[in-house]
Amino acid sequence: MEGSWLVVLVIFEMALSVQSQLRTGFYSTSCLRAEAIVRSTVESYFRKDPTIAAGLLRLHFHDCFVQGCDGSVLIAGSSAERNALPNIGLRGFEVIDDAKSQIEAFCPGVVSCADILALAARDAVGLSDGPSWSVPTGRRDGRVSLSSQASNLPSPLDSVAAQKQKFSDKGLDDHDLVTLVGAHTIGQTHCQIIRYRLYNFTATGNADPTINQSFLSQLQALCPKNGDGTKPVPLDKDSQTDFDTSFFKNVRDGNGVLESDQRLWDDAATRDVVKKYAGTIRGLFGLRFDTEFRQAMVKMSSIEVKTGTDGEIRKVCSKFN
Repeated sequence: MEGSWLVVLVIFEMALSVQSQLRTGFYSTSCLRAEAIVRSTVESYFRKDPTIAAGLLRLHFHDCFVQGCDGSVLIAGSSAERNALPNIGLRGFEVIDDAKSQIEAFCPGVVSCADILALAARDAVGLSDGPSWSVPTGRRDGRVSLSSQASNLPSPLDSVAAQKQKFSDKGLDDHDLVTLVGAHTIGQTHCQIIRYRLYNFTATGNADPTINQSFLSQLQALCPKNGDGTKPVPLDKDSQTDFDTSFFKNVRDGNGVLESDQRLWDDAATRDVVKKYAGTIRGLFGLRFDTEFRQAMVKMSSIEVKTGTDGEIRKVCSKFN
């Protein structure tokens, strides 16, 4: 008798374990239209403003690096994660809220905000002429969102060693680091973030010597010393709205906009990956980056996920139930 109970218990635990894992098509029976609704919502915002794609990708990235990919960055409130200093300037909250309200009309209480964010990031890349991939779903939403926990997010001021450590802490290796930073091919920053590199690098009163001289002139023209600090600066000078490998060519050639991006060329391990993606055979290396970016995104979007009975399925993405 005890033996049969043991078998039942083992089977039950195995079922729970399987149930608690992310899987592609998680909503295929419980909310068939979920992925299509997310896609059409992202598309409608993208048509009005293609730069929203980078915003959604960054939103997902920042979510996953604090508390895992659990939608904690979406919570509104003075002490919530989204109000932490590294999260100032995050965009795309309204896209997630819009998709969530549409999905709730069809399948109330079924689809998590964390999954909507992961799907929206994938669709944003696809709309920017980047790769698409199957997003494993089944995440649940976290019940904690504190700005104090966002202090260890990757920063544009980070050395390569600091970047490596922060990614390693989340189970991501050096290759993942460079591949995921490649998302900056569709990103933008602001003059106030990079001005120190142009006029007073390491308090010397000079520019960062690693910036290509002709590119330095372009950046200084775009961001005058006492000009508007909120002026946007593309992170990929050649093709801001196209998801391609030109970002890596820029890093190779001293045309990286953020200090943390340009520093990837200073380290042997990260330089090798940059070189690989910046190769001269455009089709081959673009294809390789597309493939490896898909893999890195699936890996990143699985960081510390809440599944099974952990967490909750929020009714509104900006508020705990």
